[in-house]
Amino acid sequence: MERKLQPESGLSIAGLSAPSNQERTVVAYEPGNPNMGEYESYARVTRGIEAMLEERYGVTYTLYASDDGTSDYWDLLEEDVKKGAPEVECAGRVYEGIEGRTFTYDEDSSTAEYTIHPAIRNNVFVYPAQGVALARIPMFRQHGIYSEDFVFATGDEAISAFLSGVRVRQRNRDKSRITVFTDTNNGIHRESEPITRAVSRDDVILPEPLKKEIYRSLDQFFASDRTFYHKHNLPFKRGILLYGRPGNGKTTLVKSIAGSIPGPAAYWQITEYTSSGSVQEVFETAARLAPMVLVIEDIDSMPQGVRSFFLNILDGATSKEGIFLIGTTNYPEKIDPGLMNRAGRFDRSYEITLPDTDMRRTFLERRGLLEFVDADGLERALSLTKGFSMAQLGELYVSAALEWHERGEVDLAAIVRSLNGELSKEKTGKWMDGKGGGIGFQL
Repeated sequence: MERKLQPESGLSIAGLSAPSNQERTVVAYEPGNPNMGEYESYARVTRGIEAMLEERYGVTYTLYASDDGTSDYWDLLEEDVKKGAPEVECAGRVYEGIEGRTFTYDEDSSTAEYTIHPAIRNNVFVYPAQGVALARIPMFRQHGIYSEDFVFATGDEAISAFLSGVRVRQRNRDKSRITVFTDTNNGIHRESEPITRAVSRDDVILPEPLKKEIYRSLDQFFASDRTFYHKHNLPFKRGILLYGRPGNGKTTLVKSIAGSIPGPAAYWQITEYTSSGSVQEVFETAARLAPMVLVIEDIDSMPQGVRSFFLNILDGATSKEGIFLIGTTNYPEKIDPGLMNRAGRFDRSYEITLPDTDMRRTFLERRGLLEFVDADGLERALSLTKGFSMAQLGELYVSAALEWHERGEVDLAAIVRSLNGELSKEKTGKWMDGKGGGIGFQL
């Protein structure tokens, strides 16, 4: 039976034991004292939860504050609640008249359906075996309802063990997920996304020597014994920069790395909203997941006012400890020289070039172009697509498949001419010339 806490309607807190000599307070809670102000509401809620926990579980729970800014245990709590994990109990609701249950659309489910479960806000959740309780409590203000997070535990050992277990759980979970950071005008948004389509190392089409060197350095990093680095005063961190024109496989390479390393991976998209605060938050999160891979997309887009702070973070003695850093850019000429001209930031840089004939053949064969053209057609496609990126080759395959499906035959030359035309418009900015009543721009 669900227990409802009613802090504003007479939940008894009388009889609670007074603080011990080691826990003396300057200002004690005095029920009904008109001078208590907001403190009274705060204390009624927190003490009411502590009383309910002691009554239900027969042990005293104490309120703790988190100073590290992490939300890892809240993310895991939400997962546990959604899947109905037996380790966590919904012990009671805080306020009447506010939601107690919620429904969400679970797009990660194999059946993609709605799930109904206790709401994270306004409920008290307990991990009884670990002696920890979490409550996201509504706070009523003049301009709306906000929430504050509260953590209760039976003691220091209980909360320490719980947080250590959270780190292990998160690391194991994140081996099959990618932590995605996106800088927005409202701060950094963090989301953990499952790797829904695995990209193997065989799917990566690069010049073989380059491909082997990149994966060798990754495997070496994760197989290394950290004590060797500490013994010889070496920083346990690596950094590589991938650069080249868009659409040549940098993203595919990154996806394959995320799915093939024995550790977590995080992806960070630099935007005009990137700030020193988001830089700090990303690296603090990465440090908790280490050893791990951190991918920084479009690193050349780092705002000018943030670059000095970012470089200082990279130079920090322990800021990248256990982090394999991968930076990507389509415009290497825009890269801050400070990133490349000092050791310890990016150790190596690799150009991801346009695919040569052999790489184009491998790509089109693997995609299945031979299902729609014969061997001669494939050779013709190879001769016509010199200078194509991997993304353009992908579009060639899609167009050929759709044309074959519609007409039963494929005119590769016409498709290539069309793609070349679009490429020319992209380079010149002439998307629409305004003829025939069209509107557009011309640079």
